[in-house]
Amino acid sequence: MEKNERRTGTVSRGIRCPIIRQGDDLAEIVTTSVLEAAKSDGFEIRDRDVISVTESIVARSQGNYASVDAIAEDVRTKLGGETIGVIFPILSRNRFAICLRGIAKGAKKIVLMLSYPSDEVGNHLLTLDQVDGAGVNPYSDVLSLAKYRELFGENKHEFTGVDYVAYYEELIRSCGADVEIVFANHAEAVLKYTKNVLVASIHTRERMKRILKDAGAERVYGLDDIMNAPVNGSGCNEKYGLLGSNKSTEDTVKLFPRECKSLVLDIQGRILKETGKHVEVMVYGDGAFKDPQGKIWELADPVVSPAFTDGLIGTPNELKLKYLADNDFKDLSGEALKEAISKSIREKDGNLVGNMASQGTTPRQLTDLIGSLCDLTSGSGDKGTPVVLVQGYFDNFTVE
Repeated sequence: MEKNERRTGTVSRGIRCPIIRQGDDLAEIVTTSVLEAAKSDGFEIRDRDVISVTESIVARSQGNYASVDAIAEDVRTKLGGETIGVIFPILSRNRFAICLRGIAKGAKKIVLMLSYPSDEVGNHLLTLDQVDGAGVNPYSDVLSLAKYRELFGENKHEFTGVDYVAYYEELIRSCGADVEIVFANHAEAVLKYTKNVLVASIHTRERMKRILKDAGAERVYGLDDIMNAPVNGSGCNEKYGLLGSNKSTEDTVKLFPRECKSLVLDIQGRILKETGKHVEVMVYGDGAFKDPQGKIWELADPVVSPAFTDGLIGTPNELKLKYLADNDFKDLSGEALKEAISKSIREKDGNLVGNMASQGTTPRQLTDLIGSLCDLTSGSGDKGTPVVLVQGYFDNFTVE
C-alpha cells in the first residue's frame, strides 16, 4: 500500500455553534463555525463538501413563531368557529399538541378523527394484532370512543408512555371546546359530524382535501393553509403553514423556515471567498427513514430540505460494487479486480436507470439522503451541533 493512499470515504461531522437567537447573522455564524472547526480539528474544506444547517436554527434566526391565539384566530376565520372536524393528526406532544390547542380555541366543538392502528408517520395507538383480535376491519369500520375503549381499553405509547387519545381529549376540553373522538381511515367519515374540516395529515393532505371536497364538504383546509400568512404580526410560512412546526413554549410554536434559498447561497459564497472551494449547502429538517423498533417514519416535516444549492439537485448515479465483483469480474481478484471495477466506474453512463449493475443502489433524492444522514448526526437533543459538514459524499472508489 502506498503511504498516501486514501483510506476513508464519506465523513459526517457535527459542527458546534453558538446558541442562535432571533436576528443573528446565521450565514456568518455558520461560515465561521465550519472554518474554526476545520482549523481546530485539522481537516480541510474541499470542493463539493456539503454544509447542512438544521431548519430549527434557521427559523429561530428568522423569528418565525406563532402563538396559540394567532392559530385560533386563523382557524376561526377560515373554518367558522363552530364544529370543526380535525382529521388524521399525528400523535405528538412536540409536533401537534400546541397546534391542537390553537385549533380548539378557535372552535366550539372539535370532532377529532384519528386513524388507526397508527398515525401517518407510524406512531401506534394499537398493534395490528390487537385490531385482528378484536375482529375489526380498519379499512371500513368507524369506531366511537366508547367502542374503542370497550375493545381496546387504555393504550400507552411504547416510548412516551402517553395515552394520546386521553391526552388530546383533555387538551381540547381544557381550551373550552367540546370534543367527540372517532376512529376511522377514510376521510369522508367525518362528514357525518360536520362539513367544516381541517386536514391535519402531512404527506396525504392534498388527496384528503380532494376526497372531502368531492364528498360534499363545505370548508376544507389543511395545516398548510393555517398560518400561511401573518396574523396580528405573527410569523408564518407561506408554503407550509403549520406543517413542520415544533413546540417552542406552552403557548407558541416555531414554524418551518420561510424563504431560505438566499441563506444557502450566502453561505456558499462566503466559503468560496474564504477558501476558494465550491461547497454545496442545504437546510435540513427530519430525515426520511423508519425506525424498526418503534415503527416510526421520522419524516414529520413536509419535506426533508426546504432549500439547497443547485449541486444537490437529482439522485445518485452509482454502480453496485458487489454486483460487479460477483458477476462481471467474478474471475478477477487483487489489483486486477480493483482496476476493472475502477475502469467501469470511470466509464459508466451518465444515467444508469435500468442498468442491472446499479440495482440495489438508492434511487432517492440527494437532499433526502444527505438530510437523513445529517439528522442522525446532529440528533434532536443536547449535542449542540446544528450544522453538519459532510465530506466525500460525491466521491467514488476511483477518487484518491
